[in-house]
Amino acid sequence: METKIFKPDEVEAAAKLLKQGELVAFPTETVYGLGADATNEQAASNVYAAKGRPSDNPLIVTVSSIEMVERYAQPLTDEVKQLMAKFWPGSLTIVLPLKPGTLSKTVTGGLDTAAFRMPENQVTLKLIATAGIPIVGPSANTSGKPSPTLAKHVYHDLNGKIAGIVDDGPTQVGVESTIIDMSTDTPTILRPGAVTVAELEQVIGDVKADHHHVGANEIPKAPGMKYKHYAPSAQVEIVDHPADFKAAMDWASKQNEAIGLMATDEVLAQLSVPQNVETYSLGKDIQSATHLLFAGLRHFDLESEVKVIFTEGFDNTGLGAAYMNRLDKSAGGMHFKK
Repeated sequence: METKIFKPDEVEAAAKLLKQGELVAFPTETVYGLGADATNEQAASNVYAAKGRPSDNPLIVTVSSIEMVERYAQPLTDEVKQLMAKFWPGSLTIVLPLKPGTLSKTVTGGLDTAAFRMPENQVTLKLIATAGIPIVGPSANTSGKPSPTLAKHVYHDLNGKIAGIVDDGPTQVGVESTIIDMSTDTPTILRPGAVTVAELEQVIGDVKADHHHVGANEIPKAPGMKYKHYAPSAQVEIVDHPADFKAAMDWASKQNEAIGLMATDEVLAQLSVPQNVETYSLGKDIQSATHLLFAGLRHFDLESEVKVIFTEGFDNTGLGAAYMNRLDKSAGGMHFKK
């Protein structure tokens, strides 16, 4: 099967495929998602197969309206409605208790909750509304690899495995949405993203973060909590302080293999970069670094043969929490040591 590329004005054809039970990747402001009819159990199963994704890793349900959520979730609380009013459409996914029997265990991972999101992308909102069904929306990549921020990333991983890709250019945010669990007594962040803790607390008061390690026999309530994610073929090493890059470059200069370097323009401008080191700019600040992180990892995965990718770390606050969450998983917790 050759995977078809759809332009933004061809969503009707893409929606027809979704209604037929086919898999179609779609753009969002965060990363590209892999869409399938969330009410079609076989279609949802095919998503796991296409990605090579563990079947106990629940799928996000992507919608085009709050009314679509209300078909499946239990009555929305005032706090949930406030979050939707403030952050939807946008980069916030909300875990909600389900009405019994409304979504299959294939979608929920066997839980009685599901994670819902309305993305801030007009092409995808039209796609879902045209199809008339919610669609599952995990990142459109081989499981464990960096999430796709361009349609060509999706094509590289999933060509021949899915029916189509709706290409709406590069994503804007660059990392997946914030996930907040609203099915428990205390609102809990399960995955950091572009919507920060401070922004959430301005709307609903105190929230907590779930940092616990999901056990081997435990079903995660949201994607990204249990399995290895975001890893390119090369080993990623986090450089915690800009001053440490000089030592990293000294080490790199003694290697026979090519080495990758991802850092902000300010750091790159201050370094003497060895000939065997290929650089990738993360821009000027945490916003641009977050936007470019997966694109940079994909660049080295697809277009270079580097052994190690030294990548700049940031403070683990605000948007930096989302960046460092993804970077730490990508590196498998490995930090450069002088």
